[in-house]
Amino acid sequence: MTKKPIRKPPQIEVKEKLTLWVTLMVSATLCISVLAMVIAFMLGLWAKEVDNGEIFKMISPAFSTLIGGMIGFLSGIKLMQNEDKKETKC
Repeated sequence: MTKKPIRKPPQIEVKEKLTLWVTLMVSATLCISVLAMVIAFMLGLWAKEVDNGEIFKMISPAFSTLIGGMIGFLSGIKLMQNEDKKETKC
């Protein structure tokens, strides 16, 4: 009975590992920030001493900017990763 050689998974390049970790950290930061803003929205809705219109005026621009920036950053990372793969194949 012969033993089959154990196949090791292909080594991931350092740049790909770094891209993965940066993407994961940005995604986790986005999730935490969105949860914090949603909690602030919810607390502002039920607080009697706070005007709901003022809460939305203050938080809405920050919410939009944060989400837009993070999504732009993540898509930029993925686009650059795809460009690197295309250059190595040609």
